Amino acid sequence: MKRFFIILLFLSQVLSAQTELKHEVYFDTDQYEILPTEQSRLLLFLSQIEGLDIEKISIYGFCDDRGSDNYNLVLSQNRANAIKEVFSNNEFDESTITNVDGKGEVLIKIVKEDDLEKIRGLNRKVEIIVTQVFPPRPKEDRKPETADVLKGDLKVGDKIVLENLLFRTGYSYLVKESRQTLEDIANVLVKRKDINFTIQGHVCCTYGTRDAVDRKTRKRNLSVARAKYIYDYLLERGVSRLRMKYEGLRRKFPLGGDPKFDRRVEILVTKINTSD
Repeated sequence: MKRFFIILLFLSQVLSAQTELKHEVYFDTDQYEILPTEQSRLLLFLSQIEGLDIEKISIYGFCDDRGSDNYNLVLSQNRANAIKEVFSNNEFDESTITNVDGKGEVLIKIVKEDDLEKIRGLNRKVEIIVTQVFPPRPKEDRKPETADVLKGDLKVGDKIVLENLLFRTGYSYLVKESRQTLEDIANVLVKRKDINFTIQGHVCCTYGTRDAVDRKTRKRNLSVARAKYIYDYLLERGVSRLRMKYEGLRRKFPLGGDPKFDRRVEILVTKINTSD
């Protein structure tokens, strides 16, 4: 029986290691603004988890032992909120963030005086726990290719979602598997000179209707950057700049469902050139 429990404990530890990832962000004394070095570490962590099938994200803020209980609770909550905002700005689905809690101070055990400041520094932190779905959910079926839709009858005002054209979370460039889709779309639009259109960029998961932050430039204009990415590609492939414009629509028109489909670009038909 004892051996059975040891095996069970080992298996539970293996499964936990497979399904949970942790990261800690450290803060200056009495501060909840994220330091530049910690911001860079956090963004690297986000890049590592963005492709995972996430069940939930827990964010816990802590303080050192200085300050009153009430002060430390408020400060630790502000630190947790600051981390949540970074997740939101970088297009992580807010519904997966199940806990954003300030836990107050971390009690200091008996340590040597020389180590006291080091221990306090390690306690001024936010702990992030990312729990993956286990086992992973099956992949969704791909939707009909946009290139086929663009070959059909179109009229002014038609808005075409560029299906299967998926962007990396927080960036204006495509995931690898979508590059062929963009090439197919370009091949159609180069030949089809009877339409003018506006390329509209969108983002997911930000607060309200605001834009997301482009991790590459650190500017809050990701929807514009995505539209321009497609515009520049089409221009390079031979689509006339006189036929197309681009704009960012922030998070004004979420589709609902899986957030990855809100990291999207649409084509709005603005003119039919009958003479062509």
